[in-house]
Amino acid sequence: MIHDFEKIKVDAMLNIVYQMAIAAKTAPKAKGEDSVEIAVVDNKDKDKVAKVMHEIGAITKDERWHRDAVNVEQADFILLLGIKRSDVLGANCGACGFPTCEKMLSARSKDTPFPGPFCAFKLIDLGIAAGSAAKTASILNLDNRIMFRVGVAAKQLNLINADYILGIPVSATEKNPFFDRTKELYEQHLDQS
Repeated sequence: MIHDFEKIKVDAMLNIVYQMAIAAKTAPKAKGEDSVEIAVVDNKDKDKVAKVMHEIGAITKDERWHRDAVNVEQADFILLLGIKRSDVLGANCGACGFPTCEKMLSARSKDTPFPGPFCAFKLIDLGIAAGSAAKTASILNLDNRIMFRVGVAAKQLNLINADYILGIPVSATEKNPFFDRTKELYEQHLDQS
């Protein structure tokens, strides 16, 4: 029996993305309390994410949105990781900028992509989870990059039940599209902005 590489690639990549999700879930968390939400995005919703990112780039006139949107178009899957604003450690440590968790929760940022402020410990948990997922992808030879702009688009599309979201698009190609980025790849979108 002959196994076609493209079929093998998709199955293997999805398996690795699932392992990335496990790495994020089992990553160390403050007080051992896990509040990181996890979801996997495939082709149909991935294209929606890229579309929203291009739209934001056109509105903001910020070419980085188009650059990252093209990366999402080049990806095969996206791992989404997020936290809810209501999740707090309860330490009243002040690291968020407020003297108590209660005061932090009663504050509300305006005109920002994510409705902060957030518990500093929960943001650290999210970062460690994202790093663990990216490390797993790298060990298993899957190109990836942690991107906050992907999270902004995913939030607008309600793809995951979270208030602050990071996205990790993944790809398996001969050249890593997430770090070998040239302006020519997304210039067409700059002309439309």
